[in-house]
Amino acid sequence: MSGPRQAGKTTLSKQVLDSFSNRLYYNWDIPQDRVRLLENPFFFENIERKNSSEPFVVFDEIHKYRDWKNYLKGVYDRFHETFQFLVSGSGRLDIYQKGGDSLAGRYFLFHLWPFTIAELGKKGTNHEVFMEDPLQISMEESSELQEIWSNLASFSGFPEPFLSGRETTYRRWSSAYSQQLIREDIRDLTGIKSIGDLETLYHLLPTKIGSPISLPSLCRDLKISYNSIRNWLSTMERFFLIFSIPTWTRRVARAIQKEQKIYLWDFPQIKDPASRFENMVAVELYRAVSLWNDMGYGRFSLHFIKNKEQEEVDFLIAEENDPVLLVEAKLSDPQPSKALLKFQSALKTPAVQLVNEAGGYRTISNSDQTIMVAPAAQWLAGLP
Repeated sequence: MSGPRQAGKTTLSKQVLDSFSNRLYYNWDIPQDRVRLLENPFFFENIERKNSSEPFVVFDEIHKYRDWKNYLKGVYDRFHETFQFLVSGSGRLDIYQKGGDSLAGRYFLFHLWPFTIAELGKKGTNHEVFMEDPLQISMEESSELQEIWSNLASFSGFPEPFLSGRETTYRRWSSAYSQQLIREDIRDLTGIKSIGDLETLYHLLPTKIGSPISLPSLCRDLKISYNSIRNWLSTMERFFLIFSIPTWTRRVARAIQKEQKIYLWDFPQIKDPASRFENMVAVELYRAVSLWNDMGYGRFSLHFIKNKEQEEVDFLIAEENDPVLLVEAKLSDPQPSKALLKFQSALKTPAVQLVNEAGGYRTISNSDQTIMVAPAAQWLAGLP
């Protein structure tokens, strides 16, 4: 189980653990636990058994152990028939380190993300039903959904600041969060020496949301080499400070080929309302797509479209490299964008334009396709 730091992985792990009689929680961040593993790699064999059920072991933050992949491979090969294991961490467990033996075929990967309105609003639909008609929406207008959406914009979806409901708590949390991730986790686990410059890069990113990221521009701003900027952005993504989405080029004339957009998990720090709104929609869609992949519903991906005429649609959901749905994020424009109309006609795909304001929704015909214009909170709450 992988996901951003402070998204609730440890809490969920312990809740799962409580349902087992024979259990053990292990956290690499606890010095005594580190010593136990180093002195006896198979220390968990000594779990006190209360009955004949299989013991359940949680390894939390184990990716910080230098040889963690080889260690887990050995643990699985020796004990998978007699023990159950849950491995959690805030580094990207799927790509964190390329060294060591592969764990392919030995685990299922699941992600735990910060709160989204689909979770908080409790109106999510069945995945199959949604895919049959992605333009479905709850008939009721919900002021409660709009309030949740507003709170997410102010406090983020991370449990601690969101549940506090206070801006002072959010500001303290946000400052400490980035400092801890950059100056502790990233510094200690990657060996990056210019950690101050990396921190400056992160604090520049809120002004870059909404447009494809320009690495040469960042190089000029920071006086840092192109390769360093590229590697630092990759590192931030591995540690869940940011996530990126690539362009979509199939059946799009004169499409931009290699650009990408970057979004933040801690999005309330984005000052521009339109950029923050787009980032919030990106988080909701990214959460949905990753969940569908984790659950084995298919091979889904999230993209954006842009051509050389600078026409752009914010998001495209694809399944097996076929377009499924176009999504445009507009702060308040009730009229479908010209780019959305154009690319929908080319791709023959349902489309939705999300607006930040509460109110009703409507559908508009575009040749033989349909575009829905709807409040973001109302439509996104139905995402499975």
